Amino acid sequence: MLRAYAALILLGAIWGTNFIYMKWATALISPSQTVFLRILFGFLPLLLIACYTKVISLRQLRYLPHFAVMSVLATTLYYYGFVAGTALLPTSIAGLLSGSIPIFTFLTSLIFLRNERPSKRMTFGIILGFLGIVLSARPWESSQEVPLLGVFWMIVGTFSLGCSFVYARYYLSPLNLPPLALATWQSGIATLSLLIFTDFHNITAITSNTYTLWGVIIGLGMLGTGGAFFIYYYIIQKLGPVKSAGATYIAPIIAVTIGAIVGESIGIIELLALALILVGVILIQLPKNLSLDSMKISNSKSESGSKLDKPFT
Repeated sequence: MLRAYAALILLGAIWGTNFIYMKWATALISPSQTVFLRILFGFLPLLLIACYTKVISLRQLRYLPHFAVMSVLATTLYYYGFVAGTALLPTSIAGLLSGSIPIFTFLTSLIFLRNERPSKRMTFGIILGFLGIVLSARPWESSQEVPLLGVFWMIVGTFSLGCSFVYARYYLSPLNLPPLALATWQSGIATLSLLIFTDFHNITAITSNTYTLWGVIIGLGMLGTGGAFFIYYYIIQKLGPVKSAGATYIAPIIAVTIGAIVGESIGIIELLALALILVGVILIQLPKNLSLDSMKISNSKSESGSKLDKPFT
């Protein structure tokens, strides 16, 4: 169990460092080129392990339309939104906004699934989360420091990811496919589509900085994309999806810390926004009845649920 919690902390740290690698990369190459490299070097280790464990097969090609939709919602558009947003925003703000993923996931589930009415506590959590987003964007100030276009792209990424959960519940959960197979197919299709549509002009500029090059290949691709899937599969097996979602709380804290280390301005507003988003997320994810017995029942149900109910970062 100790190893599982150590893995959870490691996963949150990996996700939190993604933003500085994206920032470095987009200083040299375009966001679409950065997304291509991230997905490519995340896909390669996934493919190797998937082939070794034999979790993918030609029979799964009949689900290709579903894999294609997921490749857009949970990979290409999601990653592009985060990369384009990070290119425009301070690293700390981009990482802070990523903490709103569970909020947008809950909202899209509420809109499209409508399987339950939100409690007053959940509603309050949504309000707190959006107050944190507004504080992060600071629309009352000049857009020079926090461009609203950057905030927009971060929201596009989180909303796209939220929609992917709804699609997965409708169309993929009943298929009982191994999560590794789904991750391999969707990242493979995303790699092929980006290979066709990405403008590769001057992509070799990333080789001009060794730290950025290896940061994208290893930090953003192999660890931040491919490796993150493996670690998440491990902790979801050991801790269940409810506790595993705690990694999403760690990532924005790491991103804000890194932003402070590299010299970005971290003030009261940023810390308050981070607190509001994290508290909002916690209020949304807590079970409706907070008694000990209901907590045990809720966790038991969640841990026996679909492995598709997981965050992607």
